[in-house]
Amino acid sequence: MKRLNIHYDKKGDFLEVSIGRYTEGYFRNLGKGIFERVDSKTNKVTGIAIAGFRKRTEKQDVELSLPMKIELVS
Repeated sequence: MKRLNIHYDKKGDFLEVSIGRYTEGYFRNLGKGIFERVDSKTNKVTGIAIAGFRKRTEKQDVELSLPMKIELVS
């Protein structure tokens, strides 16, 4: 089982969720401030990122249940 990594940059209001060991890669813009992180060597999606996360969730409660299942589709 791979580890789920969650990083939130409060100052930049940027949430990143990745799976497994952090590898060299890049973000591919999916539009509207949503990005997928792609491994440079394997070209596989290894995570997602959301710009303006707090702003998007201010008017609603954000609830996370662990463990969680996330499906990444490219």
